[in-house]
Amino acid sequence: MSSRVERDSMGPVQVPADALYGAQTRRAELNFPVSGWRLPSPLLRALGRIKRAAAGIHRDAGRLDPALADAIERAAGEVVDGRHDDQFVVDVFQTGSGTSTHMNVNEVIANRAIQLLGGELGSRDPVHPNDHVNMGQSSNDVVPTALQVALLGEIRDALLPALRRLRDALADKGRELDDVVTLGRTHLQDATPVRLGQVFAGHAAQVEAAIARLEAAMPPLCQLPVGGTAVGTGLNAPPGFGAQVAARLADELELPLVEAADHFAAQGAQDATVACGATLKTVAVAMTKVANDLRWLASGPRGGIGELELPATQPGSSIMPGKVNPVISESVLQVAAYVVGADAAVSHAAATLSTFELCVALPLMAHQLLESIRLLSASADNLVERAVRDLRADRERCEALIEGSLAMCTSLAPLIGYDAAAGIAKEAHRSGRTVREVALESGLLDEETLARALDPRAMTGR
Repeated sequence: MSSRVERDSMGPVQVPADALYGAQTRRAELNFPVSGWRLPSPLLRALGRIKRAAAGIHRDAGRLDPALADAIERAAGEVVDGRHDDQFVVDVFQTGSGTSTHMNVNEVIANRAIQLLGGELGSRDPVHPNDHVNMGQSSNDVVPTALQVALLGEIRDALLPALRRLRDALADKGRELDDVVTLGRTHLQDATPVRLGQVFAGHAAQVEAAIARLEAAMPPLCQLPVGGTAVGTGLNAPPGFGAQVAARLADELELPLVEAADHFAAQGAQDATVACGATLKTVAVAMTKVANDLRWLASGPRGGIGELELPATQPGSSIMPGKVNPVISESVLQVAAYVVGADAAVSHAAATLSTFELCVALPLMAHQLLESIRLLSASADNLVERAVRDLRADRERCEALIEGSLAMCTSLAPLIGYDAAAGIAKEAHRSGRTVREVALESGLLDEETLARALDPRAMTGR
């Protein structure tokens, strides 16, 4: 592979000849051969947006030559469009401020701007990655700003729409199956009757609550650290620069973005980001409840509960012919486990690596949280398309379980007393007969009263 020689403050570095990145990126690439993971593209897009906004602000204020600013804006726009994703080569597990990836972005934009201006790749002339692309900025305010912008965009544009589709599909299924009465269960034991419509409406309500929690987590993320530069004092940033960047990003993204009220809090800690992670964990727990209930209600089909029939998506066993497993639910459950673990990593990292004026866990946080959003979004849509939408109820099975349930005695207690009702349940269990049969034989209630008392639909409320 041919190479070129570049220099940075530490000396010469061999860089691939056609690379848009430069010496500092190459050093970081060599210094962190850890995971092979790269930072998620939404973070890179957000960094490109910040660089484009900064160049325009500096040009309009007369601080940056218009020709250079225009080239930087164009190059940054290409980063936003994902045209240079292969040029972002630094591992997730790098400097905790994200400086390596930040300089990767600065160098790519600078070199691409140089190309656009007809200059020599790697020359830093006429565009310098630090002096021009990074003017008025620091990794310490730009990277957390990019993380918050990326989180907001992905929550709004990917996760919230997916969760709304899941909520709507669950609500639709609830209306479809509202006439099906089956057993409720508590402690994994039979309980009083419920309608499947109530079960699915409950799931829809849980997802709706998750949506509301996500929406509530967004306003704190709109307080951007940009303008604080190295330690929160704003050194080297022109007056009003942070507010101007926030305003441009707000217009572009149609989000209520503003400069943080206190840069020391915004850069020294990452509480809004941690809270976002906790909310994503809550979303994962809600999706776990839905997916787990579906697979249990569909368990069997003959040796388990078997009240639901999930769509068959693929053969389930390499040895048992005809076996079909609840694989979509299992996929969702594994994603949820990942998200719970990601939140633990983010919380621990923020607690232990937020020291004095900087949190040095930003690349990890970006990876974990943006991956969590991506996985939750895809899983919610997959659950809708391959499980919820086409599932059906086994009505005969539900009716048989209701009629054979000992929990039917619950409605007799107000009529004959708790002890007498318990006696009927015990005798039904001992003899293998139904509650209806034993209660009628007891003579404690006439047939008409008993029929009203043991109407399963009436037991489910409104």
